[in-house]
Amino acid sequence: MTETAWPQEDIDELAEMARAIEARRSGRYDVTPDEEAAIREGLAELDRGQWASEETMRALWQRCGVL
Repeated sequence: MTETAWPQEDIDELAEMARAIEARRSGRYDVTPDEEAAIREGLAELDRGQWASEETMRALWQRCGVL
């Protein structure tokens, strides 16, 4: 039997999948430290009055195929 170590990228992806499954099953999602930092930064930007215009957001959603 040959053992192979998974690359860290695959381990991280598997952990994210497990978090998503747990969130679906429990109805609760626990943010990662990186996600929490991004949320806090986004809220700080809003507090500073930094946000994208409606036109900029519409263009983004169109590029993403949402609109």
